[in-house]
Amino acid sequence: MIKIIATDLDGTLLQNGAQTVSERAIEQIIALSKKGILFVAASGRQYPNLFRLFGKASANMGFICENGALVMYKDKVISKSKMDHALALELMEDIYNREGCEVLISGQATSYLKPKTESYLYRMTSIVKNNVILVDDFASIPEDIIKISAYEATGIVEGSASYFTEKWQDRAKCTVSGKGWIDFVNPNVNKGTAMKSLATYLNIPHDETMAFGDNYNDLEMLDFVKYGYVMDNAVEDIKSRYEYHTNLVEDTLDEILSDIMPDSQLQI
Repeated sequence: MIKIIATDLDGTLLQNGAQTVSERAIEQIIALSKKGILFVAASGRQYPNLFRLFGKASANMGFICENGALVMYKDKVISKSKMDHALALELMEDIYNREGCEVLISGQATSYLKPKTESYLYRMTSIVKNNVILVDDFASIPEDIIKISAYEATGIVEGSASYFTEKWQDRAKCTVSGKGWIDFVNPNVNKGTAMKSLATYLNIPHDETMAFGDNYNDLEMLDFVKYGYVMDNAVEDIKSRYEYHTNLVEDTLDEILSDIMPDSQLQI
């Protein structure tokens, strides 16, 4: 029986640019929890953002945050990977000085911005709804940095992804995580190692693990679990690697719930 189910958000649980989790999914997560199945949000987003996003379901969830750099369960840090400070400062400056790019710096419970445009500031505070602190000097950031991201509104793959990857891949893990985003974390950090640390902490065997994803930053997580589901909207290169596909996470969760709950109890 499945005991832990993780899902990526953007492009996976959140389709077509959605920024809210459906009520259907919220009720499914609560129903899974009542049956002893832990639901895990696995995202490049920060922990407070994720906790707010899942509302009444959050208290009984796990959270793989910042693409695996931070793992939280019941408000406890299960694992955390901080970047080398000098490396982080050098990377921030490189992103900031790159034309068309904005930088996002992630601490444990907030993100730090030095926005070049009002549209980027609005996106992070009002659309993504991160906890945000504005800085004038990257060196003034008062805590360990666990992830740094570059954002390019016109598309990171078409724009600066190759520049950043070629320059930084020997010193940090560089992963395209969305249309506009490329993320940088420590070389051993990914959603797969994060999922493993959470499953190990909870003594959940490999045969009882499942995950959903759609992009390259999900690959290690999909590889780690027993049942890796790829979204139908993923690129063919990703879909061809995995046996299980789905159009909607909620549809597959319904199938799982219908297998473990009598029809009289299944009211999603």
